[in-house]
Amino acid sequence: MVEKRILKTKEDWIWNRRKGIGGSEISAVVGRNPYMDNVTLWEIKTGRRKASDLSGKPYVQYGTQAEKYLRALFALDFPEYKVMYEEHNSFANDQYPFAKASLDGWLEDDKGRTGVLEIKTTEILQSGQREKWKDRIPMNYYCQVCFYMAVAEADFAVLKAQLKTSYDGEVKLETRHYHIERSEAQGDIDYLMQKGAEFWEYVKSDTRPPLILPEI
Repeated sequence: MVEKRILKTKEDWIWNRRKGIGGSEISAVVGRNPYMDNVTLWEIKTGRRKASDLSGKPYVQYGTQAEKYLRALFALDFPEYKVMYEEHNSFANDQYPFAKASLDGWLEDDKGRTGVLEIKTTEILQSGQREKWKDRIPMNYYCQVCFYMAVAEADFAVLKAQLKTSYDGEVKLETRHYHIERSEAQGDIDYLMQKGAEFWEYVKSDTRPPLILPEI
């Protein structure tokens, strides 16, 4: 069963998130997060290490402020979807008691099917970053939307990505939309949620998991 909670404050949301694995963290569990390995995540969840506070970073602040406008543009560009959102949301599912899903939006299509909306803003600073977006979604983001589909029991997911490039005073923006059907990703979803449950057992038993080096 899916449960949606709306936390009163950002502090309540952060405290709730600490009690489980979030969507942006699940890729670290399976070695597909370029910024964090699974042992570092385990140290954070067991209180051995403090999570980095990135809220003051310009790119994080930009993404946070841009999200509501990009969500509104998505609703305008794709009127076939009903777009819903509430701040400080947290979805849980009794099939996955370790999982905490905070969505950028949830959708209903014209056939009554449910979906999740994920919004990403990325500033391209070098060619390697653009390569990660070539004909695909970066793997850590793919893991995130699969996780959200599992927790929300969604039929599909849409990832809206804004790629920003600045050069010699000129700013270029490229917007991409990726549609993922749950039926096509079910094997990956099952794998991720199984590995998430196994990882959470390491947290609960205070046992350090075997290190999985991130695949870059």
